[in-house]
Amino acid sequence: MAGAARPAAPRPLSRFLLRFTRGAGLALSLCVAAPVADAQTALSAVYEDPTTRYPHGALGDTVEHATLTVTLSDGRILRATWDAPVVFEDTAPRLADLDGDGRPEILTVEAHETQGARFAIWAVTGDDLVPLAATPWIGQRFRWLAPLGAADLDGDGRMEIAYVDRPHLAKILRVWRITFPTPDTATLTEIATAPGLTNHRLRDPEIPGGIRHCADGPEMITADADWTRVIATRLTSDGTFISRDIGPWRPGALNAALACPN
Repeated sequence: MAGAARPAAPRPLSRFLLRFTRGAGLALSLCVAAPVADAQTALSAVYEDPTTRYPHGALGDTVEHATLTVTLSDGRILRATWDAPVVFEDTAPRLADLDGDGRPEILTVEAHETQGARFAIWAVTGDDLVPLAATPWIGQRFRWLAPLGAADLDGDGRMEIAYVDRPHLAKILRVWRITFPTPDTATLTEIATAPGLTNHRLRDPEIPGGIRHCADGPEMITADADWTRVIATRLTSDGTFISRDIGPWRPGALNAALACPN
């Protein structure tokens, strides 16, 4: 079992509740703060236990985190800690109800010492905080992904997660659908990709943009590859993307676009 979590490093915690995102045989330790009574829901989540054992620096410093800490609605705290070679390389965990049961899952970004990042989903199951599903590792050290969030992007009643793969290099928007073969198991299937989009500048401590819900349904808000324009992208029912230019990029423009001004 991991030791007591230390205070997190001073990286901005831009976590949100969703309004509308390769198993390596690694050591994982779980800590439950108190005995479980009834099933509870995740109320908030943070990263703790700062570590410099994966000194990538994509988010502006070389400090990542080893522990995911989730506070439940009854006040109990669950913790999951990765031992080397994995860390959480992210600004903050995100909460999203992916299976429609009214209780959110936890969306994270994890990074492997030699294999780079992956998008990983955790769930509160009984007494435990458990890994539920994850995309493959990117495959190379110091290669990262920047989340956009989760939503039913194509309107078919099933949830998708979206992120930009290697936002400083490849700049590929990827969308994966999550399905639940059983209530306690989940699978992720990639359903669409689009090049030439990004949502993070190297060493920025925040990830701007995300998924907005305006009159025409969910749109993913990113910049173009050159950081000159703001792009809104929809996923259609046939699995294709429709992207439109909604204005010039300037500092703050991606977050401003989330308010649906156009």
